[in-house]
Amino acid sequence: MTNTEKRTTFWERNRKSGGYLLRKRIWAWTFSIARGILLFGLCFMIVQPLLQKVSVSFMTQNDLYDKSITSIPRHFSTQAFSSAWIVLEKWVAFGNSLWLSAAVGLLQVLSCTLVGYGFARYKFPGKKLLFGCVILMLIVPPSTIITPLYMNFRNFFGTGLNLSKTGIPYLIMCATCSGYKAGLYIYMMRQHFRNEPKELEEAAYVDGCGRLRTFFQILLPGAIPMMVSVFLFAFVWQWTDTVYSRVFYPTADWKLVANRLANSGVLYDGTQKQLYGNLYQTPLIFQNQVQAAATLLVLAPLLIIYVVAQKSFVESVSQSGIKG
Repeated sequence: MTNTEKRTTFWERNRKSGGYLLRKRIWAWTFSIARGILLFGLCFMIVQPLLQKVSVSFMTQNDLYDKSITSIPRHFSTQAFSSAWIVLEKWVAFGNSLWLSAAVGLLQVLSCTLVGYGFARYKFPGKKLLFGCVILMLIVPPSTIITPLYMNFRNFFGTGLNLSKTGIPYLIMCATCSGYKAGLYIYMMRQHFRNEPKELEEAAYVDGCGRLRTFFQILLPGAIPMMVSVFLFAFVWQWTDTVYSRVFYPTADWKLVANRLANSGVLYDGTQKQLYGNLYQTPLIFQNQVQAAATLLVLAPLLIIYVVAQKSFVESVSQSGIKG
């Protein structure tokens, strides 16, 4: 059927329906256009600050002061990235943040997977109360428990052992399911295991498998996409965390990328004063440029990790929450 015949058929059907088909198609077009404009606006609001940082990071000194330049630099320069790399302590801060974020992510995955499986499959006294505490972990902001956390790890269980200024508090909290956003990870794993059919476990029990073997060989392989998502969330939040890191590293010598990034303007100002003397004051516009370049350097590893694990992440998101 040619396009002319299709149009003729449509108008005939529309005439017989009293104009209903035409009104339906106009409504569908209007809805699609409105939805596209809304999605474009939301995407632009999210991406625009990042694009602005990319533009500012590659500008030269003359471009920064040129009011006629808004988005695209007239002269490209990578000097801001060189300064930002120095501010971020080169490989020191990246190395410390990498091993700490990876360790936190792995511990969060291990502990929250076991706890989530227990909540999904077993009945025990106080289960509802404990799960209510898990939900409470999602509601209570971390800033409300900062002081007790610091006091506990400053004098660990009254032994006089000072665990602050180390990465040990992170590891202890994650291994005991009390780390940052652990309540969310437990809930995600619980929802996943609740969606798994119980017939798989029953068939494994009939074949002679114990509870541990059933969990590790039958249920755990299917939970890998969700575990990847938990690891990504834990890694990203630890990589960019400035809440707990300021508690456990309460000194000026912060060797984590998030802390260095949060103070990149001040650190850059101090670096310039050392180079040019105390009378030199770094303009605010240069501090903002270095901070924008440092932000892009910090985001680069996260983008690479997401691209590598994109398939598992999307699969876990599409499968989560299918059942209540």
